[in-house]
Amino acid sequence: MIVAMQDHATEEHIQRVIERMVELGFNVHRTTGAAQTILAGVGTPEHFDVAEFKVLAGVHDAYRISSPYKLAGRSFRPEGTKVKFPNGVVVGGNEIVIMAGPCSVESREQILTSAKQVKAAGAQFLRGGAYKPRSSPYSFQGMGVEGLKLLREVADETGLLVITEVMEISQIEVMLPYIDCFQIGARNMQNFNLLRELGHVRKPCLLKRGIAATIEEVLLSAEYILSGGNYDLILCERGIRTYETYTRNTMDISAIPVLKKLTHLPVFGDPSHGVGIRDLVPPMALASVAAGADGLLMEMHPNPDKAMSDGAQSLYPEQLEKLVAQLRQLAPIVGRKIA
Repeated sequence: MIVAMQDHATEEHIQRVIERMVELGFNVHRTTGAAQTILAGVGTPEHFDVAEFKVLAGVHDAYRISSPYKLAGRSFRPEGTKVKFPNGVVVGGNEIVIMAGPCSVESREQILTSAKQVKAAGAQFLRGGAYKPRSSPYSFQGMGVEGLKLLREVADETGLLVITEVMEISQIEVMLPYIDCFQIGARNMQNFNLLRELGHVRKPCLLKRGIAATIEEVLLSAEYILSGGNYDLILCERGIRTYETYTRNTMDISAIPVLKKLTHLPVFGDPSHGVGIRDLVPPMALASVAAGADGLLMEMHPNPDKAMSDGAQSLYPEQLEKLVAQLRQLAPIVGRKIA
């Protein structure tokens, strides 16, 4: 159930509504927007009458939520969620946010060079894997904690934020001091135990769509994080597996405007994994922004031909610079801008 309070409702009015919802057995999630406070009641009380809430003091409207995702639905935050970071970067606002860097941290020299190059191109985040979920057990698995330390060190040196992938619950506490945003990869989109734990963490998360996940399944996975009280969540379309074999995945551009309609959460595009071919990344990045994406997550390596992972889909530094220049031209056409 959603209860939308009047814009002039007092704190006393709000608390009375919350108390009644709790009495009925709801778990109440509160969000305060620019105009009004929204109370989302999550749970399955046997008997309750929405009409009872419509007449309570300070209530503007009350209605049942028919969708299975209660907190991820746009009705919970009609104005949209803005994820704010300590240095002033805002995801979900008017600016397109760019996250870029190599697939994995390989050495201090490599990640420092990458940080300087993505910063020069116009990115706000440095991405790089310290822990790497690889399809083959014989592939490079990442540098672990040493990689986290290098990410933090070079990000601080260059004024960037850090996003990197968390693979299991035991890594959360280890990663907290070094990162600004947790990335949940496609393989873990339905790792519900991990999602539930990240819901209790007060640090932003970016959730990637699974390779065969429907849009509803993405939103239900998001619900696990939101239900724990962590509302700083970003969704990411990164391509799905289809019968087409020319590209690594099929980049589902249509998912971006669909998600923007269904949810209040910011939506990113990941064209690097979406197609897996370097020269196809820029057009898919431009298409993502044209479709309404709030940002891009891309792979760029100082020397992709010698990368230890995903070199074929990593942009050259000059390609990233050219792409950001094109994005600066495109963004105003869709009512956005590049920081």
